[in-house]
Amino acid sequence: MSSHEDRLKALRAQLQRQALDGFVVPLTDEHLSEYVGAYAQRLAWLTGFLGSAGSAVVLPEEAAIFVDGRYTLQVRDQVDGTHWQYESVPQTSVAGWLGAHAPAGARIGYDPWLHTRRWVEEATRALARQGASLVPVETNPVDAVWADRPEPSKAHLVPHEERYAGKASAAKRADMIAWLQAEGLDATVLTALDSIAWTFNIRGADVSRTPVALAYALLHADGRAELFVDPAKIDADVRAHLGNAVTIRDRTEFTAALHDLAGQTVAVDPERAVAAIFEALDEAGVTIRSLRDPAVLPKAVKNATEIAGHKAAQARDGAALSRFLHWLSVEGPKGSETELSVADRLQRFREETGALVDLSFDTIAGSGPNGAIVHYKASEETSRAVESGTLLLVDSGGQYRDGTTDITRTMAIGTPTDAMRRDFTLVLKGHIALASAQFPAGTRGSQLDVLARQFLWAQGLDYAHGTGHGVGSFLSVHEGPQRIATFGGGDEPLQAGMILSNEPGYYRTGAYGIRIENLVLVVAREIAGAEKPFLGFETLSHAPLDRALIAVDMLTGEERAWVDAYHAKTLAIVGPQLEGEAKAWLERACAPL
Repeated sequence: MSSHEDRLKALRAQLQRQALDGFVVPLTDEHLSEYVGAYAQRLAWLTGFLGSAGSAVVLPEEAAIFVDGRYTLQVRDQVDGTHWQYESVPQTSVAGWLGAHAPAGARIGYDPWLHTRRWVEEATRALARQGASLVPVETNPVDAVWADRPEPSKAHLVPHEERYAGKASAAKRADMIAWLQAEGLDATVLTALDSIAWTFNIRGADVSRTPVALAYALLHADGRAELFVDPAKIDADVRAHLGNAVTIRDRTEFTAALHDLAGQTVAVDPERAVAAIFEALDEAGVTIRSLRDPAVLPKAVKNATEIAGHKAAQARDGAALSRFLHWLSVEGPKGSETELSVADRLQRFREETGALVDLSFDTIAGSGPNGAIVHYKASEETSRAVESGTLLLVDSGGQYRDGTTDITRTMAIGTPTDAMRRDFTLVLKGHIALASAQFPAGTRGSQLDVLARQFLWAQGLDYAHGTGHGVGSFLSVHEGPQRIATFGGGDEPLQAGMILSNEPGYYRTGAYGIRIENLVLVVAREIAGAEKPFLGFETLSHAPLDRALIAVDMLTGEERAWVDAYHAKTLAIVGPQLEGEAKAWLERACAPL
């Protein structure tokens, strides 16, 4: 196994062979996915960074890695600062850095299958000011030097049954075709893996923790649908499920199929389709309409079947997590557990439900100072013991056929300090404020974000991540377009049926991390005398909050009532699924404050 320093040297040598003075390495795949298959983990291979979002730029004499606030600590632990500069986004953009650092006359390479057209235009302008140019590559230079690069997954597709989906694929496609006809379009290109999975009611296993299959699709206004996927991944059941209206074509034929759209008017989503797709359509003489993928919004607004499935999945998952929390209350103070062992034990509790397909992401179990690393992932090298006098943050979730879960609990191991209790309660107050919010229809997540931060802000504290992300139905644990954040999104009006996380936190570097996360469903709110339609949240996740960390004297009467009502509902939903000592523990954990 070569060192990361050796890999950086090898890439620089390859850039010389390709007559390039630099190259940009994003963490994504040709579908602009957030979570990618092993074959697309170029950033991790090159740098050692294991977070889920980031980019790198390699120039002849310097190199930089770009991450957001979630990974400020992690990137310094995993990436060698003697070879890499650490840059924070959005404060510094890749294009902006290139514009400031690329030498005059430099040819900076990029893979057009890994970037949006907007990014290409932005980087081209930034480099032009330096007299440098952005150059598309046919062969990705990282792939050229990555000798043991894994092959893309060969996992079979499976039908996602209507009893879980709530709507037949043919009916979903009919809605999209009606949209194409109404917009005067001949076709639309689907590139986002979760959009394709949702549209065709199929699931796969090509990306760790996300049940999607590597595929592209074309929907035509005349009713035809083409699915581009490795034929070896399709069996008779899937062919029967897709039916005669869907033509299955080899994934390698996709670019040629784009050229076959010559003379047509085609919708492409500029946020979800890579630059190479736009270039192929331009070459073919296609009239491109930049419009949002027509699956995005209906996928986000869950139907009644999906909502019922989510509630069943959350109840099942809450029982597994509650069994874990009981186990931790017994074993944690003994000092014999580690971050890795508690993550393994929690996974076993989920597996014991008999319904777990996969985790929805790698469990984040951060003990003491590791809890302050927002998207920390324990390894053999970093795993800390779970020790008395510390906090343990566990962010985890499961993929079930009927729903996707994501929940975070922070637990005191032994007796917490007053500072721990104060900080936990500030986070809890923000969580309650958001969970209790009522807002007019049309409100955006960016308008609600401050509700969760207000009590931290009052003490001069904050957290460097969004407060809420959308969640799919047996799909991506991070799903757009809805978000609760003041940066990086949050402009989508919330609609009844959307599911989001509610996860304020606080991270004291070198000491501990705190996060309280539940999933919430946007629902209609009936308010006497209301002059317009209003919405609110129904909390879906149910597992106890650590009473030892709640400074009750910091809570208002309304906040105490919220905690008591939440615990009463948790006991009603989870209690019947537990027995013996675990059930007795739950009853104590959910008693009124």
